[in-house]
Amino acid sequence: MSDATTAPAGAACALPGTSGTAVASAPAPRTWAGPNADARFEILRRTRSIAIVGASPNPSRASYFVATYLLSSSPYDVYFVNPRAEEILGRPVYPSLSALPVVPDLVDVFRRHDDLPGVLEETLAAGARTLWLQLGSWHEEVARTAQAAGLDVVMDRCVKIEHARFHGGLRLAGFDTGVISSRRALR
Repeated sequence: MSDATTAPAGAACALPGTSGTAVASAPAPRTWAGPNADARFEILRRTRSIAIVGASPNPSRASYFVATYLLSSSPYDVYFVNPRAEEILGRPVYPSLSALPVVPDLVDVFRRHDDLPGVLEETLAAGARTLWLQLGSWHEEVARTAQAAGLDVVMDRCVKIEHARFHGGLRLAGFDTGVISSRRALR
């Protein structure tokens, strides 16, 4: 995935993969069922603030790309969480969810699989309503624990892609929708 010309669609929102020399083991079967499109739309509709955990100041990282989109093309108040950064896109970065000046509605996670249980604990302590794990991120135990605690959970989906999908902006957001039409676009 390091070569942008060969990355699959949506890779800009995906978590960084393993090095090309590592052999990936077969993924465990997925038994947890996430929210359908209507439920994801409702989650994004009621969201006012998003905390990006694992936000990066590196423009080549997926979290930076998502942050840029959210700041420029969405109505959300966006907060960055990263204990090693001080500023991203001219905005302050907080070391943890508990350090945020607000309780975020949605926690968008760009962290490794093994870090997800800790992020869930921090999300619950912060009082957020939704835990959203980015493309490539799937942790069924975390999802079940979060749901049992009353959180909405979305896994293996990109907030940027979902927002653009529901608001007619996939084409404008850099995705080829695959739709061929002679109809003039509505303005």
